[in-house]
Amino acid sequence: MSDKVNHVFKAGTTFENAYELYKFDSQLRKLIATDLEKIEVSIRTQLAYILADDIDIYWFADSANFQNPIRYTNTLNGLKAELDRSDDDQILQFKAIYSDPFPPAWMTMEITSFGTLSMLYKLLRPGLSKRKIANFYGVSDSVFESWLHSIVYVRNICAHHSRLWNRTLRIMPLFPRRTTYPFIANSVANNRLYFVLCIIQYLLRIVNPNTRFSLRVKNLLADYPQVDTTAMGFPTNWQNDNFWLL
Repeated sequence: MSDKVNHVFKAGTTFENAYELYKFDSQLRKLIATDLEKIEVSIRTQLAYILADDIDIYWFADSANFQNPIRYTNTLNGLKAELDRSDDDQILQFKAIYSDPFPPAWMTMEITSFGTLSMLYKLLRPGLSKRKIANFYGVSDSVFESWLHSIVYVRNICAHHSRLWNRTLRIMPLFPRRTTYPFIANSVANNRLYFVLCIIQYLLRIVNPNTRFSLRVKNLLADYPQVDTTAMGFPTNWQNDNFWLL
């Protein structure tokens, strides 16, 4: 649009143009949602096992392990609700045999939503265990916390079929001072989708070294050459950056 306030379209805009953008956005959301599932499984596993090993198998149910008691209580209540709604066979079997309020971490985390996982990590008291989880992904705990928040936010946009491609993102991830694995240079906006795509690419290379996410992103953009990548925060010649060639 040339005037978003008064809903004035750019000169030459056609219905076909709009439909092509709609199709592009739909395929983009599907691509992102599919690969975020792989990252979610990895994060779920790291939280469950690192904290169970460092603390105990019910670390998530002990308020001593968390800061901000009110938000922790709300998060735990949400986790209880997720558990009550679950029809997972192992959860139902656990309930039939045991009277414990929660199954062990490796079972409970399996039915925990990505949003709840993110909040549990955010509310963890600072310390070695929180750093261990972030270190697995080669970033600091503060950066990892912000990345988790951002990718959950983007996943929710995808799940609700909302427009994503040229959106100004309300949740802005931190740019890391250093990473264990290769990352992009600090010269892009952190409120545009490109930065989140970089986070996804970075994390996928850790959890799935054979990922073809980079190729799928390039192929999708090649299928829709009319899409303005600068509106998504893509820098010039981004595809030649070694980060996207690995």
